[in-house]
Amino acid sequence: MSKTLVLIGMMGSGKTSVGKELSKTLLIDFIDTDAEIERRCKKTIPEIFELKGESYFRKIEEKVCLKIINGKSKVVSIGGGAFMNKNIRKAIKSSGKSIWIHASLENIFQRLSKSKNQRPMLNYSSLKTSIKKIYEERKEIYKTADYTIRTKNDNKKTIVKKILKKYENP
Repeated sequence: MSKTLVLIGMMGSGKTSVGKELSKTLLIDFIDTDAEIERRCKKTIPEIFELKGESYFRKIEEKVCLKIINGKSKVVSIGGGAFMNKNIRKAIKSSGKSIWIHASLENIFQRLSKSKNQRPMLNYSSLKTSIKKIYEERKEIYKTADYTIRTKNDNKKTIVKKILKKYENP
């Protein structure tokens, strides 16, 4: 496997935990672009949004993603909005394979309502509505991924098996 495997999907869909498990199974590196952005900026993503705004964050996100998605064998989890960027999608098409981790909106709501990690794109006073709105804006682009993995209530090991089955037998 000599392609960069890029996990895409909504925040709270499990991209990071699935990505870590997938990289362990495949014995290749794992990179979470959000964690990489925080490391480089020495700030959390909510702090970056608050201090510099979303457009600044999206520029940094593009730079980081384009550097990391380079065709080398690794697993990459990108932020929920990163796949909306056409330059990032183009890089994935030429150097990798995109895998949409498609969790149900109910599962995403359950995870995000319990998460201590505040997501700057969400309105927590009407969380379900906020999640649905973002999903509706993104789903047509997410559908262009090379593979779609519907997660239901699967654990990460089961999701990894589904990914490997699709990836190894397209």
